[in-house]
Amino acid sequence: MTINESSIRLLICDDQSIVCEGLRAILSNVSEVNVIGTASNGKEAIDLIPGMNPDIILMDLKMPIMNGIQATKIIREKYPHIHVLVLTTFDSDDWVLDAIRSGASGYLLKDTPKESLVAAILDTIQGRSHIDPQVAPKVLSHVSHQPKLSQPDQKLLSMLSEREREILQLLARGFSNAEISQTLFLSDGTVKNYMSTIFSKLSVNDRTQAALFAMRAGLGE
Repeated sequence: MTINESSIRLLICDDQSIVCEGLRAILSNVSEVNVIGTASNGKEAIDLIPGMNPDIILMDLKMPIMNGIQATKIIREKYPHIHVLVLTTFDSDDWVLDAIRSGASGYLLKDTPKESLVAAILDTIQGRSHIDPQVAPKVLSHVSHQPKLSQPDQKLLSMLSEREREILQLLARGFSNAEISQTLFLSDGTVKNYMSTIFSKLSVNDRTQAALFAMRAGLGE
């Protein structure tokens, strides 16, 4: 997606109205972002999607009726083109890992500086995953303590072509689609097609899950 002025349609999902309004005020001064609405729980966010068509959702986790983990999973399954960027106060291992497994594109804490939040939103739209520095060690620790790829996963990995493995390795190192394109001298469209094929072959839903798969396989080293 090419970022133009007010081109990013953003939906805020948080059960605290003061947080929603605070985020709206902060992001109203960002020319590339258009805050199109707010939701007070995961179900409301899902219900708003057909009419609002957001590009990205800032998602809290602990909410009534439907929490952010449940909502993220449903959104990523029904609307895979929509990015979900978690913004929460919870940094426990379970919350972090469950959010990533559910398909969140990134995980930020609410004490994130404005500049870092804006950068995360813009980068997420461009295909880069963001994990808050305070919770990144939890993810890395989880991956490092995971057993090496199971036999079924090894079989999935073996299905990748040499070029697909090369792209997966760059993905695990944190490269965006644009950076992969430049590094491998491929068009953006070609890289996107490769990404879709890789996700399908590895049975994952998004970049974050593919990157974790690659790290377990030792491709991010």
